[in-house]
Amino acid sequence: MVKDSETLPTDQVYESKYQMYGRYSRQLGEFAKLEGRKQAEKRRLKEEKARKKELRGYQGKLSKTVGYIWRHSFAKLGEDWVFLALLGIIMAILSFVMDKGIMMCNKARIWLYNDLTEQPLAQYMAWVTLPVCLILFSAGFAHLVAPQSIGSGIPEMKTILRGVALKEYLTFKTIVAKVIGLTATLGSGMPLGKEGPFVHIASIAATLLSKLVTGFQGIYENESRTNEMLGAAAAVGVGSCFAAPVGGVLFSIEVTTVYFAVRNYWRGFFAAVCGAAIFRLLSVWFDGADTVTALFKTNFTMDFPFDPQELFVFALIGVVSGFGGAFYVWLHRQYVMFMRKSKTLNNFLQKNRFLYPGIVAWIVASISFPLGLGQFMAGDLTTHQQVVSLFSDFTWTKPNLTVEEQDVVNHWITPYTGVWVSLTGFVLYTFFFSIICSTIPVPSGIFIPVFKIGAGIGRIVGELMHTLFPYGMRYGGKIAQIIPGGYATAGAAAFSGSVTHTVSVSVIVFEMTGQVTHLVPIMIAVLISNAIAALLQPSAYDSIILIKKLPYLPDLLPSSSGMYSVYVEDFMVRDVKYISRTMTYEQLYLVLKDNKSLHSFPIVDNPDSMILLGSIQRMALIQLIDKQIGKETRLQVVAERRREAQKQREEEEKRQAEERERRPSRFQVVPVSSENQLNLERASYTAGTGQPKKSILKKTNSFTFKNFAPFSSTSPSATPYTTVTGAESKMRQAFEAIFRKSYQLQDVNNERDTVLDLDGRPPSSPTGKKVQLPKERICDMSSEDQKKWEAEQLRSSVDFTQCHIDPAPFQLVERTSLLKVHSIFSMVGVNHAYVTAIGRLVGVVGLKELRKAIEDVNSGNIPPHVDLHTNGVAVNDVKEPEAEADANTALVSKA
Repeated sequence: MVKDSETLPTDQVYESKYQMYGRYSRQLGEFAKLEGRKQAEKRRLKEEKARKKELRGYQGKLSKTVGYIWRHSFAKLGEDWVFLALLGIIMAILSFVMDKGIMMCNKARIWLYNDLTEQPLAQYMAWVTLPVCLILFSAGFAHLVAPQSIGSGIPEMKTILRGVALKEYLTFKTIVAKVIGLTATLGSGMPLGKEGPFVHIASIAATLLSKLVTGFQGIYENESRTNEMLGAAAAVGVGSCFAAPVGGVLFSIEVTTVYFAVRNYWRGFFAAVCGAAIFRLLSVWFDGADTVTALFKTNFTMDFPFDPQELFVFALIGVVSGFGGAFYVWLHRQYVMFMRKSKTLNNFLQKNRFLYPGIVAWIVASISFPLGLGQFMAGDLTTHQQVVSLFSDFTWTKPNLTVEEQDVVNHWITPYTGVWVSLTGFVLYTFFFSIICSTIPVPSGIFIPVFKIGAGIGRIVGELMHTLFPYGMRYGGKIAQIIPGGYATAGAAAFSGSVTHTVSVSVIVFEMTGQVTHLVPIMIAVLISNAIAALLQPSAYDSIILIKKLPYLPDLLPSSSGMYSVYVEDFMVRDVKYISRTMTYEQLYLVLKDNKSLHSFPIVDNPDSMILLGSIQRMALIQLIDKQIGKETRLQVVAERRREAQKQREEEEKRQAEERERRPSRFQVVPVSSENQLNLERASYTAGTGQPKKSILKKTNSFTFKNFAPFSSTSPSATPYTTVTGAESKMRQAFEAIFRKSYQLQDVNNERDTVLDLDGRPPSSPTGKKVQLPKERICDMSSEDQKKWEAEQLRSSVDFTQCHIDPAPFQLVERTSLLKVHSIFSMVGVNHAYVTAIGRLVGVVGLKELRKAIEDVNSGNIPPHVDLHTNGVAVNDVKEPEAEADANTALVSKA
């Protein structure tokens, strides 16, 4: 290699030498530019990946694997079928595992109670301690992990299906808190249920499953498809909870939707059947059941289950259940409002979050203690055992009972009282304490408690009928025996139907009991109870929506005549926050700043004509302003200014070089440039290429550093006339190399990386060491310059062609009736609508205004008409008070 290099030219030897060691194979400037482009490309790819992750949700290794398997297997068979079947299987497994956990807690509690028979105090402590600990754990876990998991979940699902996005209600941490908290709550033995929370759990499972299985694109491609899948999930929740697929579908339709799409019918049925079938099969496989049976199986006689004369008694049960259900909803709302209005109590409980749940759990467990008041309400039975005994097909008050029958009745009698006192105590205890327990901040439902209340009422009526007619009722020459269990099923369906305002509970009862012998009486009782309760109070779920003030539209009462005489002009917001096509960026900035709660704005032609052109989302307007005065635009302006300044400096240097072309005098003295000069001129001495100028002061081998700012500024004897003798040349060369290295590189820009050398030629390292590239430095404006530049930019007019404009936002006219507006908002699912008069924007209606108008009409407070049909009326001509003007915050939900 050395021999070959001796014959090569000096430049080639130099180049091959440094290429051999991997140094300076190209110019350092080109290398810096290449590295800058690489870094910019890496940043671009990283930003693109982050943007895709935001749009497509979870995209981990598990998600990619499942998505790949899905796309190449089940997706080819039919995505909807596989997705719904998978949802049903998951919910069935969850329901079965939760039931197992609840059963283990209940059995442990009863086992501890029975094992300490000789020590009543120890029995009491064992009976009370476990529920208190479980309730405290559930309250703490739900509060720390996901406060959105507290409560039923059906009111929130109704709101979500209405088209309003509720934050964090359909996330993974919410389902974890809901499942674990609900298991602990029901395992404590509190009079609460799991039907409502299970609808919420199923909806979360459907949402997470759609995000995980990336091949199933349809569910999040459009909002309509999402609502259809959430509706199917609600059916799965009820179906896998009670093993009632048909009733689950009907219940989900009645509870969660206002207008149901028939095309979604098969989805709900298919998913619910899968969930119910797997739920009962798991009992066969793991619980040792003989076959797939009903959850609360009954054995009513099929030949003559009831006498036609008994239909009047069933209707009476419907009347009692209707009034009782309305009173239950009213009392629940009053208790919750009392807890919320008492500021002293509220502040105290907020500071001591675990005090209220602990006290309530202790009181409930103490009252249900079997050696105390619990013996008068079958306190030693679990919820499942209580319902099974209430649905039993034999009469408890008959004289001759079998061993099995006596074993059932022993839980409902005491040495002092009979079944009447126990049934009454059971109904009263469940009625009042289910209301109190529903206010504990834990995941819980109310369907099972009201179901048990109705079953207790029906059992009382059935036992009373048997006492009055011990030998049965005679009709048409036949005697029909009284079956108190049939009355209990009718009472359960009627009372739960009156509280939830649903008729489908009758179908759920048929599927839970496995018999339809009492179909007609149960339907009669349910319809009557629904009619009475609907006239008196809203459903329990609608009542919770009113308490929480969720953005959901209440139903118009049939007796409200004002729905036809109240128009949009009576309740719309006239002080509309709008943007005009001629406004400046500064005006747009102020509008966005003053209305942070609005997510969209109407755009008009100009403030005088107020012709509505469309609507723009808030994010699009923010992007417009950011594009006008954002950091990226500002840096581009700075870079452009720097380029212009650099160009001017180059022209100035070129002009000076032309002036210096004439030969200078031998005795000419040239001063050294000042240290603040940024553009370093070429040094008079260049190593290896040229001779230094002779100094006139001394005829020696010396040279002068001309225009070399680093040396001149650091020399102890820096004067305008600096000479260096030959003896100091080596030391000066070393210092020159150091200063040259430090001044070779300048600021690196994102788009254009520049490397400047003192001599304007490819840089070299005199010491043979690699030059370390400095960190990237971006030149920006000073704070004063930035303020001036932003003010100048904001004074320009807005260019709305750079953002997306919805050219056809939903519009109403002033004389649209309240009934039509309610129907349109419910069917279309819009959250706000602009009111126009011959194309002019005159108002806006949101969910808040519409809900208030409906509540006023239902209560009989019909607002007076406002005559707006005057000439030249604009939006700003009619002003409302500040409190009412802020009503447009109803547009907070996504458009």
